[in-house]
Amino acid sequence: MVKVNLDALIPREDFEISDKTTSGNKKDTISIEDMKLKSFFITNVRKPDFQRETNEWEPEKVVEFVESFINGDLIPAIILWRSPTGYLFVIDGSHRLSSHRLSSLIAWINDDYGDGIASKTFYDGVIDEDQKEIAKRTRDLIEKKVGEYEDYKLALTNPDKVKSEIQRLSKNLGALAIQLQWVEGDVSKAEDSFFKINQQAAPINKTELVLLKARKKPSCIAARAIMKSGKGHKYWSSFSDEKQKEIQELAVEINKVLFSPRLETPLKTLDIPLCGKISSAQTLPLILGFVNISNGIYDNEEIHSLNDDSDGSETVKFLKETRKIAQRINSNECFSLGLHPVIYFYSKTGRHKPASFLGIVELVKELETKKKFDDFIEVRKDFETILDKYDFVVQQINRRFRYAKKSIKPLLLFYMTIIDNLKSGKSIEESVKETLKLKDFENVNIDNEYFESRGNEFSQPVKNLAFIKTYLKSAPRCPICRGFIHKNSISFDHIVRKEDGGKGTSDNAQLTHPYCNSTYKN
Repeated sequence: MVKVNLDALIPREDFEISDKTTSGNKKDTISIEDMKLKSFFITNVRKPDFQRETNEWEPEKVVEFVESFINGDLIPAIILWRSPTGYLFVIDGSHRLSSHRLSSLIAWINDDYGDGIASKTFYDGVIDEDQKEIAKRTRDLIEKKVGEYEDYKLALTNPDKVKSEIQRLSKNLGALAIQLQWVEGDVSKAEDSFFKINQQAAPINKTELVLLKARKKPSCIAARAIMKSGKGHKYWSSFSDEKQKEIQELAVEINKVLFSPRLETPLKTLDIPLCGKISSAQTLPLILGFVNISNGIYDNEEIHSLNDDSDGSETVKFLKETRKIAQRINSNECFSLGLHPVIYFYSKTGRHKPASFLGIVELVKELETKKKFDDFIEVRKDFETILDKYDFVVQQINRRFRYAKKSIKPLLLFYMTIIDNLKSGKSIEESVKETLKLKDFENVNIDNEYFESRGNEFSQPVKNLAFIKTYLKSAPRCPICRGFIHKNSISFDHIVRKEDGGKGTSDNAQLTHPYCNSTYKN
């Protein structure tokens, strides 16, 4: 489920490193007037730069909270810390979600659910379609269940022009307020409070915790940049202008390779992106895993052992290595294998498989290290047949190791053994059976585990399954390796080479994978 993106409404800021503490009286509550974007209060409110994005709530939850506030229901206090510079930092928690509550009210009052003035400014005018759609859905739900903030203002001067319920509730707004709770102490106390709160009741997951605590490591900065295509909060803003520009340009390139064209479901085209929906909850962990594996990092200890990136050089290095792998997987670069996402990264029912993506990333690295790309090309058609016919085997391997990162090495072993077996002349069935005899796969079942629902209505997975089964039969294949061709990775090849007298006519042209044309064929 796509969540409402309210990340632009409370800016991020780095905690100032200072031994000073701020004393003096502080507000006990905040009111409606304090939540207007140009108010003295909101102008100075910040989120710590390491805090997760404000995109955990679905439209119904945003509307429910706004409704609770208007009705005068009891609302938990928002926790703040005042820095020596005067900024008021929201000390959020996964079970408290202070920034989500505050941002929901700011969104309602300022009519910005991820697509308004503040959000457009934050994302440099580029709002993705999923974000626009969820913003519209939230606004429509607000209008239906609560009413727009402008209607409540109108009720004060022209009550006859609004609903009676809005007339009644508008009288309460002047007296309503949210309680504030303050963290006292210096910056270390504020940061400790943040992590303690986030580990209570509903702890944040391991990936998020890595991104928070290792926020200055190059892999984490690179992942954040790729996720938002260089837009939004710039975690790299302390670097020189030259390095910032380079980071943003690399992030845009990688994001385009991973998420273009946009995924729409149910599937009506095989031209789908490598990494599914960018708005998915699993996307940031997937990108972080991709960046790390591309740069030879496989666990959290290795991430934390990296030096903080002080000038952006390491982040650029990490991004360049990630770009190279992304382009090798699927792009129009001459060295691209053009791996088709439907075969390599999605289930038969159209569900994106993060473990398969990360496993193929490792496979690509292994083939490059061992100089075995040509071996892969020679058996590619049968290899892809195995991925399609036995996709449930890969899913079993992933489930056995519980999550994507732990299944990478077993998946690599499976893929490389399959390639070696095919290369030695074994049939598709023999290659699979021989591979599954290895001790690592002793509990993997070769029988198909997929069962369709027997209800009367077509579910989205069934629609996707029917589409993929139908259209894959006629999908274009590379005439050199016989693997499937994806629209993002096409090379125009002379059937009879130019040096052999081949002409530049349509009769002498064929569509191939870039690598097959530029390297393998030659």
